[in-house]
Amino acid sequence: MLTPWPGFCFIHKRPTSAFEPFMSNHAIPARLQLRHITKRYPGCLANDAVDLTIQPGEIHALLGENGAGKSTLMKIIYGVTQPDAGSIIWQGQVQTMRNPAQARSLGIGMVFQHFSLFETLSVAQNIALAMGAAAGTPKQLEPRIREVSQRYGMAVEPQRLVHSLSIGERQKVEIIRCLMQDIRLLILDEPTSVLTPQEAEELFVTLRHLAVEGCSILFISHKLGEVRALCHSATVLRNGKVSGHCIPAECSDLELARLMVGDAEGLTAHYDKVSGSEAFLRVDKLSWHNPDPFGCSLKDLSLEVRSGEIVGIAGVAGNGQDELLALLSGEQTLPHAQATTLRFKDTPVGDLRPD
Repeated sequence: MLTPWPGFCFIHKRPTSAFEPFMSNHAIPARLQLRHITKRYPGCLANDAVDLTIQPGEIHALLGENGAGKSTLMKIIYGVTQPDAGSIIWQGQVQTMRNPAQARSLGIGMVFQHFSLFETLSVAQNIALAMGAAAGTPKQLEPRIREVSQRYGMAVEPQRLVHSLSIGERQKVEIIRCLMQDIRLLILDEPTSVLTPQEAEELFVTLRHLAVEGCSILFISHKLGEVRALCHSATVLRNGKVSGHCIPAECSDLELARLMVGDAEGLTAHYDKVSGSEAFLRVDKLSWHNPDPFGCSLKDLSLEVRSGEIVGIAGVAGNGQDELLALLSGEQTLPHAQATTLRFKDTPVGDLRPD
C-alpha cells in the first residue's frame, strides 16, 4: 500500500511472531514530528519542506538513494545542522535543536555509520567520556554497562579495549552508549552496512525489544528486504522531497524502489559481459603487512580488471578494502622488489606514488 501524498503517513498494526505489533495511541502525542523542514546549501536544496512523524514504540524507516537528503535530515534532528525553515516538535513541544548535547538531553541518541570510538580506550572509558563526569568513573559504570548489554542481548565486556572488538561489537558499544542515556528515540544510519547477516539479525532482535518497551527507532537503510521485515512504516525521500509514505511490509521491493528513484523505464538492466580483452589492471598474489596495529594486512590477493568491466570489491568493512584501494591508488606503496605485483597495462606500478 503506497501513499504518494507528502503530508500523509500511515501508522499501522503489523502482526508478527518476531515481536509484539506496533499500535499507535492517538491519546499520546507523537514522539517526533517534523513540519516543512527545509535546508539549503549553495547550489543544492538538501531538504525541501520535509514532513515526518514517528510514534512511541515505532520503528520508522527513512529511505532514499544517495543524495536524497537523508543524512541532512538526521543531522537536523540530532542538532548537528540547523534547518533554514520548518519546525521540530518533540513530544508535543516545539524545540530548536541547537546541538547534539541538547538532543541527547531530550532523549535522542544517534549511531552514525562511521563510529566515534577511541580504539585505544576500553568500552567503559568510551562510554564514560560520552556521559560526562557526573555519570561516574569508568569503573563505577561497569555494572550498569553489563546490565544494559545483557538486557538487550548485546553482551560486551566493559574492560575490553575497543581495538580488540569486531565491527559488530563496536556497533553494540555505540548503541549501549546511547541506551545508557535513557533515550526515547534511537537514530541508526545504515547500521547493517558493516554487519554480517547473523549480526544484522541480532541487531533486529535488539531493536524490536526496544520498540516493545516504547523506544522509537529511526532506521536508515538501502536494504529494502531488511526494511520490509523490520519497520512498521517508512518515509521515502527523492531529491530532497518526500516522495511518499508507506507500510513496508505491504510493499514490494519494486514499489519501494520506484518511490526512491522514480520510474525505471528506459534504463538498461542487462549488459553483455566483456570477454577476451586484455587486462588493464592486474593484481598478482599481493601480500602486504600493515604496520598499523589496528589495520588489516593483505595475503596472496589476486584480481584482474579488463576494459569495459565493472569489478566489485565486497566484504564486511575492515577486512582490507581500504588497504587494497590505498595500494592501487599509490597512497600506500610497495617495496621496489614487489612493484610487479601490481600492473597497469602490463607496467609495474606497485611502487609509484599518485603523482
